[in-house]
Amino acid sequence: MYKISFLNQGKVYELFARQVSGSELSYGFIEVSELVFEGEDSVVIDPTEERMREEFADVEVLHIPMHSVIRVEQVRKRGTCVIRDSETGEKVTQLPVDGPRRKR
Repeated sequence: MYKISFLNQGKVYELFARQVSGSELSYGFIEVSELVFEGEDSVVIDPTEERMREEFADVEVLHIPMHSVIRVEQVRKRGTCVIRDSETGEKVTQLPVDGPRRKR
């Protein structure tokens, strides 16, 4: 299992995958495949992880430019997928933009 930290649209994404290698797409990319997210049967739903699961739902192989990669770690077990602010390192909590719906 690998933990990959990379820059994406001004944020630092940290996600987990089973495969990481040099990309066949082009020199200067890494290839990340078999992304691992928490099971759908989990009691607690993390909004950040849910957003990442939706964002990468149809991705078979993720090609990340090497200059965007911060770190690749081989880990024993999967941790929490997070999105961090690239300046402060603080977690960015993805909350619904519309807020709660009101009954009419």
